[in-house]
Amino acid sequence: MDDKILHTLEYRKILNKCSGYTQTSMGKQIVDQLKPDTNIDVVLLLLKATDEAYTVDRLKGTPPFGGITDITAATKRAQLGGTLNPHELLAVSNTIYGSRRIKRFIANIHEDEEVEILFSLSEGISEQKVLEDAIKSCIDESAEVMDSASTELGQVRRELRSGESRIREKLDSMIRSSTVSKMLQDQLVTIRGDRFVIPVKAEYRSHFGGIVHDQSGSGATMFIEPEVIVVMNNKLRELRMREEREIEVILQKLTALVGDQAEMLLIDIDLVGQLDFIFAKARLAHVMKATMPRMNDRGYLNLRKGRHPLIPLDQVVPLDVELGNSHTSIIVTGPNTGGKTVTLKTIGLLSLMAMSGLFVPAEEESQLCVFDAIFADIGDEQSIEQNLSTFSSHMTNIIRILKQMTTKSLILLDEVGAGTDPAEGSALAISILEHIHRFGCRMVATTHYSELKAYAYERKGLINASMEFDVNTLSPTYRLLIGIPGRSNAFAIGERLGLPQNILDFARGEVKEEDMRVEHMIASLEENRLRAENERAEAEKIRMEMEVLRRTHQRELEKLEQSRDKLLEKAELDAQEVINKARSEAERIISDLRELAMAEGASVKEHKLIAARKQLEEAEPKQRKKIPAKTQNKARTIESGDDVKVYSLNQKGTVVELIGNKEALVQLGIMKMKVSLDDLELLSANKSDKPQIQKQVTMVKRTRDDNIRTELDLRGDNLEEALMEVDHFIDEAFLSNLGQVHIIHGKGTGILRTGIQDYLRKHKHVKSYRLGNYGEGGNGVTVAELH
Repeated sequence: MDDKILHTLEYRKILNKCSGYTQTSMGKQIVDQLKPDTNIDVVLLLLKATDEAYTVDRLKGTPPFGGITDITAATKRAQLGGTLNPHELLAVSNTIYGSRRIKRFIANIHEDEEVEILFSLSEGISEQKVLEDAIKSCIDESAEVMDSASTELGQVRRELRSGESRIREKLDSMIRSSTVSKMLQDQLVTIRGDRFVIPVKAEYRSHFGGIVHDQSGSGATMFIEPEVIVVMNNKLRELRMREEREIEVILQKLTALVGDQAEMLLIDIDLVGQLDFIFAKARLAHVMKATMPRMNDRGYLNLRKGRHPLIPLDQVVPLDVELGNSHTSIIVTGPNTGGKTVTLKTIGLLSLMAMSGLFVPAEEESQLCVFDAIFADIGDEQSIEQNLSTFSSHMTNIIRILKQMTTKSLILLDEVGAGTDPAEGSALAISILEHIHRFGCRMVATTHYSELKAYAYERKGLINASMEFDVNTLSPTYRLLIGIPGRSNAFAIGERLGLPQNILDFARGEVKEEDMRVEHMIASLEENRLRAENERAEAEKIRMEMEVLRRTHQRELEKLEQSRDKLLEKAELDAQEVINKARSEAERIISDLRELAMAEGASVKEHKLIAARKQLEEAEPKQRKKIPAKTQNKARTIESGDDVKVYSLNQKGTVVELIGNKEALVQLGIMKMKVSLDDLELLSANKSDKPQIQKQVTMVKRTRDDNIRTELDLRGDNLEEALMEVDHFIDEAFLSNLGQVHIIHGKGTGILRTGIQDYLRKHKHVKSYRLGNYGEGGNGVTVAELH
């Protein structure tokens, strides 16, 4: 891809944003070198990797890249036989540890959520645990070689500490004596050039033997190594030299280990950099509220609510555009400052981003194409250095584009033909556009020339478009209107600003009648479009209101059914308790009668007592039957018109019609309801029988879906009702071992959201909660994490 195009479409600014989310220098380097790819298979792979990282980042957060540094230079030097210093070896150890943490992080996620590409990359990381342990056993976190690195080093350092201690004791005894202390500038022991010295006043220099190592700036103080400790200091120097030699041996051994694993370490560094780069793309997608586009290589582009990523969210106007289906070229007309150039840059930049494996700020299901090249001639490219006018610069660019374009290219032309005589410019623009269109490229071009409106109208595969302009506010809305050519709006603007009417009338008289008819036609199209959009918005509003009412009524019906069932169950329990008491009393009386008969020799027969107990049992009210166990094959032969029994309701009915392969519409008395085929038992296959309307009113309980809900929609509920549903929903989710649930409360006034979140904060099964991310519903959804 031409670097000039990348600069024109501000592609580098997107990479700078992405680079800000990398955590390693390797990842940053990959981002800085990123360019769009023209192979659709590669692009799909890049996007899939970004999608996996987006999912991981949303569910588990960012992988731990801490402690990882670019050890490429140190590793290559070790491979060539150079010796690494302790800081470099520590960096190698920390990078090995950090790489292993990332590998395990992704492996753990892969067990729950399949992330094939990330897992494949992380599996390539070698776990250099032996090398890491070898370095850590010799070098501490401060990059110092430890005494335990070798036996020899430990022995030398013990002798060093012992020798230093003896020297200090000797010097301390000297400076404490009254004879010597008066000759000293300060009563302290210091070091000059790795040798212990004492500060002596200059006039007493001759009273001390030994070596002068330094003097103060004023010359009043001499730093002298007394003769009595010269030999001791010499011994220390020899020990320090032994220490340095032993440290060098240790560093060489560790460096050799790094050199042995250099190839694997370099691969690890590359893989970690790629993972960092992929997760940086995912974090950029979160920040931009971007989505994964669908890709093709057949020249089809369909942006839904596409936004320019460099314009703030509160200012950008979404763009809807389709190219490559019924039309392969779009001619955008309209006044300056209306957003035509931004439209071109948005189409081009989002295409480049998708071809680089980046998500694009657009609605889901947006489609973009993998072009073999994108060419753009945008903006005023007047060049003083090359002595080229604006028109010449545009022509130079267009000539280059015409030479390099292919049938799989995307061409973006801004103000084609501008900068010269309008008559010649419009003719030249039509000729250039006609050549590109016939060549088969995908093209979006902007222009001021009204002649191009008729040109686009007459050509198959071309379509007019314009940037909407609000005459009432005298300002553009920056909305792209496909199928409607742009209007000049000059007369309307002049009239609104107060231009005298006679001037306006004269001006209108100068305009050709044909041009006026075109303007009136465009105005009529705009009015019809606005009316259609308003009607569609009103219809959508009514549909949403009806949907809310339907859900509300459905929930009320469910609540009534649940309340009825609870009342019936309580009544049955109360009745059973009364029956149990009566039975116990009857048993007691019968037992007393039997004992009395035996005691008095009365002729109360045992069979009469048994008959009395049987009559008592028969008088006992029957409870509702429980739903019997269902068989696997009873519902297989059910057809329309069959008499069936509904297990869950213990009711008989007739099948009115089958709905798909899993449900049937069943007539139950005066009611019809959808019932799962698994909940039906075939009684008879008499299709001629029509369902009879029962005289008695039958209460019906709707069957529940066997699937566990992960979402609860509370829109339209009041707070009290909502909290009851949330309590039941959380308990159900907890018993089903769900880790995360979504509660949809809508945005509204925020009362429902606040009440639900206050309730979740105190619930024993709720570990944490948060508002939904982009793609989850935003502020209208609360996501709860369960214990």
